[in-house]
Amino acid sequence: MEIALKAKRLKAEGRDIISFSIGVPNFLPADHVYQAAREALEHDSGQYGSNRGPDDLVDAWLGSLERSGVTGYGRENVVTGVGAKHVLFNVLYALVDEGDEVLIPTPYWTSYIDMLDVMGAKNVLLPCSAEQSYKLRPEQLAAAITPKTRVLMFNNPSNPTGMVYTKDEIAALAAELVKHDIWILSDDIYREMIFDGIGWHHLVTAEPKLRDRVVLIDSISKTYGMPGWRVGFMAAPERLAKACVTLNSTAITNLPEVVCAAAAAALSGSQAVTEGKCKEFAGRRDQVMACFSRIAGMTCPKPQGAFYAFPNISFAFGRKHRGQVLNNDVDVCAAMLESVGVACVPGSAFGEPNGMRISYTCKAEELPDGLARIERFFGELE
Repeated sequence: MEIALKAKRLKAEGRDIISFSIGVPNFLPADHVYQAAREALEHDSGQYGSNRGPDDLVDAWLGSLERSGVTGYGRENVVTGVGAKHVLFNVLYALVDEGDEVLIPTPYWTSYIDMLDVMGAKNVLLPCSAEQSYKLRPEQLAAAITPKTRVLMFNNPSNPTGMVYTKDEIAALAAELVKHDIWILSDDIYREMIFDGIGWHHLVTAEPKLRDRVVLIDSISKTYGMPGWRVGFMAAPERLAKACVTLNSTAITNLPEVVCAAAAAALSGSQAVTEGKCKEFAGRRDQVMACFSRIAGMTCPKPQGAFYAFPNISFAFGRKHRGQVLNNDVDVCAAMLESVGVACVPGSAFGEPNGMRISYTCKAEELPDGLARIERFFGELE
């Protein structure tokens, strides 16, 4: 928040600021999505909708899962919500009691911690450093599980790191998880944004015995350039899905009809925009990594998904930039914003203070300039 507020102030003062801080896809959905919304408006019923979500939307998402290789789920397993955040909140509210332990690999998406604080749960952080490519290892997982462990939060591809688990890595984690009676919340909202042909692999396909304890979380926000439309999904064992339908009935009743129509069209229609953006983001990733390779002391595991990179910047700690000592990640990001006009998010916001997150979804013409500024900033360290 400190960096965001400072960027806003500098921009208001007329400074040329390039933002690598916002985790939004920065593109709009395809024309057929807007057409579906228009048609829904023309035939608006004006009535309450399903607490679970309309059948055509649920079926469209199930079809999307099947295209990704995840099968065996029916309407009774699916619940929609106001974005993935709302769905995650409902699932945690249904599953977690005060004092329960929830395992969170670090770096993590920031909202996990806030949601669990509301539940009164104990966050058990599992540090996954750059040296292990920011990925959870089976032996780490095994050592962390206790009789109080209720849930593992698992994000693949990752926000903030952009890392993607390989098929073998998923299989190894699944082989460990099957030994323990805990729930797994699988945050999959970047599953369509994977590069280098490595594919997306899931715990439920690696080990079908986990199906009774895995919750799949998804959203239209990142895949279709629709973060403001607020549509999220979950697939879970029927008893948990029923609980979340009840929570929807109590909290939101239903999603708006026009929003559901647009989301269904995005999921079931042409995927050309998404596929094109995935290729574009892979190219941008390559530009980012080329820049980092020229910065002496900087290391960064190669991201293969989403639209983030998470370099280790600890080599800068204790050094000076234009006379100012940089003690930590916040100092580095603040100085970079002030001196060269580039906004990035300090890694401590994600539980990893040795890094910083770069989101490369800015305007295409801004990326080379922003990267050149970052390179110049680190080149000026004393």
